[in-house]
Amino acid sequence: MAKGAITGMTRVAAILGHPVGHSISPAMQNAAFKKLGMDVVYVPFEVAPADLGAALKAVRAFGMIGVNITIPHKVAVMRHLDKVDKAARLIGAVNTIVNRGGVLTGYNTDGEGYLKSLSDETGFSPKGKTALILGSGGAARSIAVTLAMKGVGRIVIANRTITKARALTALINKNFKGVAAMPCCSADADMLRNVDLVVNTTSLGMKGKFVKQSPLFLAGVNPKAVISDIVYNPEMTVFLKDAKRRGLKIHKGLGMLIYQGALGFGLWTGKAAPVAIMARAAKKALR
Repeated sequence: MAKGAITGMTRVAAILGHPVGHSISPAMQNAAFKKLGMDVVYVPFEVAPADLGAALKAVRAFGMIGVNITIPHKVAVMRHLDKVDKAARLIGAVNTIVNRGGVLTGYNTDGEGYLKSLSDETGFSPKGKTALILGSGGAARSIAVTLAMKGVGRIVIANRTITKARALTALINKNFKGVAAMPCCSADADMLRNVDLVVNTTSLGMKGKFVKQSPLFLAGVNPKAVISDIVYNPEMTVFLKDAKRRGLKIHKGLGMLIYQGALGFGLWTGKAAPVAIMARAAKKALR
């Protein structure tokens, strides 16, 4: 049999989403499996919300090693699982599922992937720092919870809908007694002067109709602050360009995607993911 051929012994991993055709995860994960010489193939499956339960039964029936979960299933999938990791339960969403002998366990690697990327690219450590998170959706929840777990001192959630910001800060304040979290509709000058990390988790700046928009005007921000954007297409958003012009340290969004995938790879295989190989494949797929 030719090297790399798919046989009856080949194991399967996948990503489930709706839509899922745009995902670059297959390129990343297949490159990683190939690099480590593993007989595993990773495929994208388009799964409508009404079919999610059946898809999870198929993960068990087909003996798949696990799956990634993307929009719109990250919350709904939790009721179909046997176990959910503590961090994922706090975040309220799952992006990675491991199949161990038919027992499906859900994890969320988004926040850990984000912080690993942030640390590697900028050297940022959250201990005792102040973070301003723009947005209050799923990505904001995963990043806020993970920052709190790592000992951040203060988290400000800025969102146009204040009720959503309040809900997220209430979650942090309830579960992390050493962290002070507060909601707001927009960041004021005093807040910007004292912030150590600003994270855009909104879609502003994303390729398409939002590409020319920025979520925040950075005048007066702490000159030592790290400016981070989880948008990865384009690589340099309007937000990051503004930060770079002001001489601020920046953190691009692609690293979060790469590292969350690398952490998932490790959960499935028990092996360290070849991050450099995954990064190269991700950049090639985006091009």
